[in-house]
Amino acid sequence: MTLAQWPNPALAVWLVAVVVEWTGVLGSARGATLAGVGQGAIVVWALDELVRGASPVRRLMGAVVLAAQLVHLFA
Repeated sequence: MTLAQWPNPALAVWLVAVVVEWTGVLGSARGATLAGVGQGAIVVWALDELVRGASPVRRLMGAVVLAAQLVHLFA
């Protein structure tokens, strides 16, 4: 039974982007670029889970995150 594991690369990129953006050390212009990179990474992760998810729950989670990101992008 696995209790925890290292996230896949797309999720790790998103997590690092969120943490660095949250600290505010890069300023507003670079922070906006980093936010875009993070958003792209979470979309890649969601698509990966939607297509290759190991269980229906992970596929559903990918679909929900992808839908939320698309709403955020087009809103």
